[in-house]
Amino acid sequence: MTLPLDARTQVLLIDDDPHLRQALSQTLDLAGLKVASLADAQGAAARIERDWPGVVVSDIRMPGIDGLQLLEQLHQQDPELPVLLITGHGDVPLAVQAMRAGAYDFLEKPFPSEHLLDSVRRALALRRLVLDNRSLRLALSDRNELSARLVGQSAAMLRLREQIGALAGIAADVLILGETGAGKEVVARALHDLSSRRGGPFVAINAGALAESVVESELFGHEPGAFTGAQKRRIGKFEFANGGTLFLDEIESMSLEVQVKLLRLLQERVVERLGGNQLIPLDIRVIAATKEDLRQAADQGRFRADLYYRLNVAPLRIPPLRERGDDILLLFQHFADAAGSRHGLPLRELQSAQCAQLLRHPWPGNVRELQNVAERFALGLDLDLGLQLESQARSDDATPSGSLSEQVEAFERALIAAELSRPHNSLRSLAEALGVPRKTLHDKLRKHGLSFADAGGSSPDETE
Repeated sequence: MTLPLDARTQVLLIDDDPHLRQALSQTLDLAGLKVASLADAQGAAARIERDWPGVVVSDIRMPGIDGLQLLEQLHQQDPELPVLLITGHGDVPLAVQAMRAGAYDFLEKPFPSEHLLDSVRRALALRRLVLDNRSLRLALSDRNELSARLVGQSAAMLRLREQIGALAGIAADVLILGETGAGKEVVARALHDLSSRRGGPFVAINAGALAESVVESELFGHEPGAFTGAQKRRIGKFEFANGGTLFLDEIESMSLEVQVKLLRLLQERVVERLGGNQLIPLDIRVIAATKEDLRQAADQGRFRADLYYRLNVAPLRIPPLRERGDDILLLFQHFADAAGSRHGLPLRELQSAQCAQLLRHPWPGNVRELQNVAERFALGLDLDLGLQLESQARSDDATPSGSLSEQVEAFERALIAAELSRPHNSLRSLAEALGVPRKTLHDKLRKHGLSFADAGGSSPDETE
């Protein structure tokens, strides 16, 4: 098996001449550079990962794979990897061929040590710049991806995305706090996909859905004969997630006995299968989620306090939908459009009265409930029916909260916000659509904290 290079290695030196290879290695080492050397290029490309932060120095004329062939292999993996080629044959056509093939530099033997060191240092500086730019592009891409996953422009969602971005790059376990349907697994997947573990498995398990009799076997695995019916070895979810992330939802439903084992696993990063004696090392990140107040549960003796404090190092709270303001309309249209496209149906637009209904609804089922209603809306079903189905658990004579004036103001704001979501290229156009004078519209926008910048068109022409 070909082992990858140590990430600290700065120079990979390849030359079939053992004396020259030793001399060049010593020169680079004395200059403070960490060097790895090979006698031939066979398998060299396989040892270099795409974002390896070093450079390659290789002889051209070698048995088997020569330097030009190696250059081609390396640039198929990463066209921006600096490769310095050396030869004792100094012919101009070979130098031209090497440079056209993308070689960073061409050194003719014998060459001064200073020439090699200068070229390597410049190549390393270029490599650092390339990798920094690559990381920036990846961060921007990840940010856009995160906005697509967690839709919303409310202050609460902007803060949540910022926290996810900060926590994704660290190794700490995370505790996600959120109501049912708020999107805890979506957040957990985002943390995994934006982390260095993105290439490893993401294993999700709902502790509340597991029967008490199988929860330990599911989580920790078992050996044959560990209990009645255990006929063969089973790999548990923690072990299966090795190298990646395990998402453990509804952690508050775990028994105190299982909590003890989980605490040990989190502290020692080892797992022992039921009926086994072997401690299996784990390289995993654990993301736990709960819809309860674990501190309160610990005070009541339903959850271990030591496990609570171990999990609560990096808490992440997902805001309920009722705290996200106009995100409700944005999310609803997002889900409705997606459902319409999926079913090949024409996209439907919300009317002002429907927007007001959506904003008044308390959304006890959060984003999951909203998505279901949006799906029905996209299928052409009546919005009132959808909300009625979601609200059937509440009393028929329940009345909206707030005084009459507060309800009127909320309705007015919803109407204006809904009209702002449509394309308007001037304040006059917006005022006419709402049936109010422009001066009145200015006052109402200011009163409700809205702006024409939220409209779906271009900037307004104030001279109209």
